[in-house]
Amino acid sequence: MLRTDLLAALDTVIHPLIGRGLVEAGCIADLSVGATPQVVVELGFPAAGIAPEFVDAVKAAIRRDCETDATVRIGCRILPQAVQKGLNPLPGVANIIAVASGKGGVGKSTVAVNLALALQAEGARVGIVDADVYGPSQPLMLGSKERPTSPDGKRMNPIIAHGLQAMSIGFLLKDDAQPAVWRGPMATQALIQLLTETVWDDLDYLVVDMPPGTGDIQLSLSQRVPVAGSVIVTTPQDIALLDARKGLEMFRKVGIPVLGVVENMATHVCTHCGHEEAIFGAGGGERLAAEAGTELLGRMPLDIRIRQQADSGNPTVAADPRSELSLRYRDIARLAAARLAYGAAGVLAFPNVSISDD
Repeated sequence: MLRTDLLAALDTVIHPLIGRGLVEAGCIADLSVGATPQVVVELGFPAAGIAPEFVDAVKAAIRRDCETDATVRIGCRILPQAVQKGLNPLPGVANIIAVASGKGGVGKSTVAVNLALALQAEGARVGIVDADVYGPSQPLMLGSKERPTSPDGKRMNPIIAHGLQAMSIGFLLKDDAQPAVWRGPMATQALIQLLTETVWDDLDYLVVDMPPGTGDIQLSLSQRVPVAGSVIVTTPQDIALLDARKGLEMFRKVGIPVLGVVENMATHVCTHCGHEEAIFGAGGGERLAAEAGTELLGRMPLDIRIRQQADSGNPTVAADPRSELSLRYRDIARLAAARLAYGAAGVLAFPNVSISDD
């Protein structure tokens, strides 16, 4: 078998999350041509949930075009992506993903924590920062009341909850009812400290649960925090879409790519009969994504289980990893991570492929 034939076969494998052939996209990390070809595919995003079907697709292409079986391994190598001009990445963090909404009440924090858990379930090292100083919700959703320890009296170790590295102003307050009565500049400085003075340990992704709105705090964070990409959460009704569009445009003005839109509470699921009804309207998230030239990452229903599990400190992806709801979150996570890695071009800068005849 010729190496060129094997590479040509591999380049016919065009996965929707990548958008072009595996060779053209730089996904072939290692390749050897022998009695049984061996191929190592490294994706730029975590993909544990689809690895078996990916292996089958690669093997099928080689069998079809080269008339031989092959040994195929799928892995991932998550590289740091570009951030806003003039900003440097945070130590210990490859990529920051901001999860935002133009208004409150759309379930952004629930989406953020389940997105973080979904990225982790797909095989990444993940952290989450609760950037809502005035209404921190991640300690409750993560089921933790721990207080951070310090390695040196200056920095903080993240709280570990469900495998995530987490930080929130809520971990620092004396009790849940204690308010953070701060003006905008003080709140912004507190958030910057949470991000920069936490000892993050080799994270592929740090998910930032942004405060709702597009005011001074949100703008300051977007200008001062090195964010690689953003996810916009909305509900389908027009008033939520209007505000979500403002949040989307804010990110674009400061040079942060918008990875896509999550339509939350897309339908209501009846707990008695399972009937789904679009009580907030239909297609709003898709329209927003189309008008803004981005992608609809997925839709999540208004399901009582999501609320119950988050309120109990055991979010859906952790509470019931194989449920349909968890699999939807994992689909969203893979798509967002793939867009971050490959963007519109569909090419990731991996090292040159290693090819041998052994």
